[in-house]
Amino acid sequence: MPVILAIESSCDDTSAAVCVDGVVLSNVIANQTIHEAYGGVVPELASRVHQQNIVPAVQQALQRAKVSKNDVDAVAFTRGPGLLGSLLVGVSFAKAFALAKNIPIIEVNHMQAHVLAHFIGDNKPSFPFLCLTVSGGHTQIVLVKDYFDMEVVGQTLDDAAGEAMDKTSKILGLPYPGGPLIDKHARLGNPEAYKFPEPQIPGFDFSFSGLKTSILYFIRDNVAQNQDFIAENINDICASVEGRIVSILLNKLKKAADHYGIKDIALAGGVSANTGLRLGLKEMGAKYGWNCFIPEMQYCTDNAGMIAIAGYHKYLKGEFAEQSVAPLARMPF
Repeated sequence: MPVILAIESSCDDTSAAVCVDGVVLSNVIANQTIHEAYGGVVPELASRVHQQNIVPAVQQALQRAKVSKNDVDAVAFTRGPGLLGSLLVGVSFAKAFALAKNIPIIEVNHMQAHVLAHFIGDNKPSFPFLCLTVSGGHTQIVLVKDYFDMEVVGQTLDDAAGEAMDKTSKILGLPYPGGPLIDKHARLGNPEAYKFPEPQIPGFDFSFSGLKTSILYFIRDNVAQNQDFIAENINDICASVEGRIVSILLNKLKKAADHYGIKDIALAGGVSANTGLRLGLKEMGAKYGWNCFIPEMQYCTDNAGMIAIAGYHKYLKGEFAEQSVAPLARMPF
């Protein structure tokens, strides 16, 4: 009955979780509000706040799971990809904790962990399945054949879907983080109010740079004619932008599902918390007879729960890292 302590510090959220025999008993996330003043994550500040948050987060995770630090059998941690300074805090803590307790460490790929978040809880997809992983920095369609046998069959050629939403929020003058605010305004707007282009990229790959430019010019031209254009139409603008991003994502996912003949379809990553995307996947699933899987909201954004479940399955395989392991800002999938 292995007890896994997990650490996640790839960006600006410090998270710790405890998994006992494959069951995640706690998942503590310490958010960083300091970046709101800068309109985005400042890497140096993020790493400093991680240092402040990591010990309290680990203590809370152990307490909520009712587990002693002496009961921990291994420490799993995010090795990458992510902000190097942020990763360094988590990796260093994991290595030090494990060294002090004379227990093994388990390195975890952050993007693989997003996929494996679907194995927290009872409602699990069956292999093989397709997972649309959408976050601020990544947009991927992953063919998942086994826990660690995954193939990226489609990915963005430039910007990620989350970046398109973040850029839109900045253009509209929304405070950081803008994604949840676009979601909020989109629920009140008409997604058919304005038409934005859908990139014609072959295969299962994505592109969002052209869409970002189109949105920028659209706002610029309309504001030039009416200075109150954004304030008067923000709900429709957000709904139309979100609607186009969702259609781009789901049309590619449908294409991949048809190609591979797969009916188990999963959604993961921070942008999977978006209401429009979640509803769109469910509607498409009902239309095409898919079995759709979306993690609980707490396991969509960056969290240590997904690191814990990934670490658990690596523990069963005996895949441990050396104390010489170093974080990787870019880590191959």
